[in-house]
Parts: sequence; structure tokens; C-alpha cells
Amino acid sequence: MQSAITVSLVPEARQGPFVFHAGLEDACRRASELGFDAIEIFPPSASALKRDEVAALLAKYQLRLAAVGTGAGWVREQLTLVSPDETVRGRAVEFVRAIIDLAGALGAPAIVGSMQGRAASSDERSATLELLGRTLCPLAEHAHEHYGVPLLIEPLNRYETNLLNEVPNTAQWLTTLPSQNLRILADLFHMNIEEADMAASIVEAGALIGHVHFADSNRQAVGLGHAPIADAVAALKQVGYQGYLSAEIFPRPDSDTAARQTIESFRKCVPSS
Repeated sequence: MQSAITVSLVPEARQGPFVFHAGLEDACRRASELGFDAIEIFPPSASALKRDEVAALLAKYQLRLAAVGTGAGWVREQLTLVSPDETVRGRAVEFVRAIIDLAGALGAPAIVGSMQGRAASSDERSATLELLGRTLCPLAEHAHEHYGVPLLIEPLNRYETNLLNEVPNTAQWLTTLPSQNLRILADLFHMNIEEADMAASIVEAGALIGHVHFADSNRQAVGLGHAPIADAVAALKQVGYQGYLSAEIFPRPDSDTAARQTIESFRKCVPSS
């Protein structure tokens, strides 16, 4: 397993759970100095980043790109992949596809979290999930055919969506879809809320886990809350997970302290790194 840390380039997400907010080069420099393996980027849109410039910064600071988030589509434009408005839904699909193209060209997957949307009511959940599957699968196949990377879908806690909340249920849902290129982003913060046993849920999902958000129960750096992180990491080792543990956390009390706490906790959890 390898370490990663988040950088948000979206002014509207200044209060969000991202460690660095002062620009991409600043984040790369600070991540590199602390010994992180990679960064995860939350951009305003695909067009806000130039692929060659991102690649140059990664090379300069000897980092990799762990993943690229799509959440700004919701934060800035209220786009979701299950909007009942076909025009809005189409814009959401194009927003995600553009992020896939940006991330994929750099060898990284895109993340669909908040852009999964939500059902208008519990009675509409099944139909909304079916719609989500129909919109996700072509995007996942695009990621596979053009870049050989998966598309990540993130179960969120019940306060953020009523569609995908638990890792095992999400894994089961993925097996019903025609695309085999969707993987789960297991966020330990959300899992601590929704899962009765985080480790057991990870083991049940197994190889379908494609990315991990490394966060404690309070969405701060690991070690500052009470989630059973060691058990979760042990379960990831058990299922042979070799991807990133990426800190999508609040920068408390400040970015540098949160980043330093994260890399120290990562090295304790993954001592061979």
C-alpha cells in the first residue's frame, strides 16, 4: 500500500475535507517533503488543469497521481448522474467523462462520490440506482477502453446520499452491472458511520476495493479519532489490496500538522513503506 494526500483547487470547497488548498505546486512540494507517494486532486473541472503541467509537477516532485475527484460538478453546478432532467444528467456525464480523460491520461482513476446524487424518496431508490448504473457503466467502459483504469464509486454516509452507503451492499450492486470496470472507494470515515464491522466489510468486498480514503472517525488525520483503523488496514492486507491510502481529511489544526500526522500514522499502519 502507498500513501497519498488530497489537494483541493475549488474555492467553494475551502471548508471541505482536503488537506492542501494553496495550489497544486504548493501541495506537491509539501507532500514530497513529507514523503508521500502521491497526491489526489479535487479540481474545479477537467479544463481547469493542463495535463502536461500536472505531469511536469508530478515528475519534479517525484509523486504519482492517485486519483481525481469529480465532486466539483455537484459543489459548483449541482450536477448528478441521476438527475431527472435529461439535460442536467447529460452535463453531469460529460463532466465526469472529462475528468476520466484528464486522470486516465495520467494513469489515474476518476472518483464518483457526491455526483452519484440521491433518490427523491425511499420508494424511488431502486429506480434511481438503476439509472445510476446505466450512466456509470458507459463511463467505466470509456475509462477501461481508453486508459486501462477503473472508475471509482464511493459509498457515502446516510447524511450525504440514500443510494450507496455501505461497502458490502455496493459490492453486491456492482456485480449486477454489465461493466466489470467499476471499483469501490472505501472511505474509512464513511465506513465508521455505516458499517457494523469495517474490517469484515472490507473482506467481503475484497478485490472490488480500488481506492481507500484514510480518515479517522472525526474526518481528521488517522490517530486523532476512534475508528478501528488498524483492523481496517489489516483487512486490506488480507484481501491483497495494494493501492493508495489517501488522506481526504480536514486540515486541522492546520494543513502541515494534519499532513504530518497522516504520514506518521501511515508508517505505523504500513511499516514496510
